[in-house]
Amino acid sequence: MPTRKQRRRRQKLKRHEYEYVVETEEGEVPLERLRDAEESKRENGRRKDEKVPVDRRGRPIQPPTFRRVLRRALILTPILVAFVYLTSGDELAPVGIVLNALILIAFFIPFSYFVDSMIYRTSIRRLEKDRAAGRGR
Repeated sequence: MPTRKQRRRRQKLKRHEYEYVVETEEGEVPLERLRDAEESKRENGRRKDEKVPVDRRGRPIQPPTFRRVLRRALILTPILVAFVYLTSGDELAPVGIVLNALILIAFFIPFSYFVDSMIYRTSIRRLEKDRAAGRGR
């Protein structure tokens, strides 16, 4: 059995026979207009009829950027330093450990960007193929 608060909320949503409304700073706004406003904020200037590639979870796939790759590398750097330290034994000095980790990161950054761009291009192709088949996602 719903609580009094839940019943009031449900009655408030169904107050108008023709549409659902939501209370905002501007007052009561129809739910469809609120959704449209949120979608336009999320699209960041894209046209409404333009579709973005999405992954299997339904999340939009962003185009590859070096900024995202560098953030990923910053997260991975301490893990790589610890890995090199644990696997090197007593053979390497601290300078050698850091140098090895930097070499691995220098390999990781362009490789990660390359993988991101491949995933993005593949998703774009899949989206265009679905559009051509008339199945639009």
